[in-house]
Amino acid sequence: MTNGLLCIGDNVVDLYLDRGVFFPGGNALNVAVLARRFGLSDVAYKGIVGNDREGDHVRACMVAEGLSIAHLSRVEGPNGKAQVTHDAYGDRVFVSSNRGGIRRKLMLRMDEDDLTLIAATGHVHSSCFSYLEPELPRIRAAARAVSFDFSTLHDPAYLAQVCPHVTTAFLSGAGLDDPTVADLITRVLDLGPDIVCVTLGEKGAVWAKGQTRIEQPIVPTTVVDTMGAGDAFIAGYLVGALRGDTVEQVLSYAASCAAKACGWEGAWGYPLADNP
Repeated sequence: MTNGLLCIGDNVVDLYLDRGVFFPGGNALNVAVLARRFGLSDVAYKGIVGNDREGDHVRACMVAEGLSIAHLSRVEGPNGKAQVTHDAYGDRVFVSSNRGGIRRKLMLRMDEDDLTLIAATGHVHSSCFSYLEPELPRIRAAARAVSFDFSTLHDPAYLAQVCPHVTTAFLSGAGLDDPTVADLITRVLDLGPDIVCVTLGEKGAVWAKGQTRIEQPIVPTTVVDTMGAGDAFIAGYLVGALRGDTVEQVLSYAASCAAKACGWEGAWGYPLADNP
């Protein structure tokens, strides 16, 4: 097994309604692209894109970033698409989505070649937007480690379903008070993951393992666009962890990566006009 990273699951385009452009995105794809951008060479992505203009743009942007499309399936149907606008402070506001487009209808399933790839790579990352839950037991059995982004999906039944197959759980806790965050961390740890990391927006992040808690502040930056900052934090975290950094170094690097991501538009750039 190696210290590589295989991201499996969601990709979308984020359509900025107020600007008339869309960008490639989606947690699993963002983490793959950004982990590579932040210094991890052994990164792969497995997912599905539609055969529309949006899917073709996602595919082309992956190629532009040097990310292999060997495990990318292009199928007939609409690509995942989220509609986004911005508030008076420039923060993104999600309006609606097509819930993954054709990717939700088909859903990813792991075959023997996929399980071999997982075992050879070592670490798998996915998310609650990937419709991958039925495959997690098989993925966990083949992988050395599995990280998973729960975003704001803190539903107890969902956590109970997924957490036993996850070694590192990422959750978004922006807007939650400290006691609620502490309770969330305890609940998730009790369900199986070795490590829990809750991102808190401007308040930074809290990392937990066993009884240990570490608070990581944000890295100040000039904000162009906050889209994908949380995914950049995850990508930076995984890069640091896979290269063997200390926990403090990992968290500091993750925070610096999130700050970098605030400096470009979209999750990782590549705007395309919605109406050519």
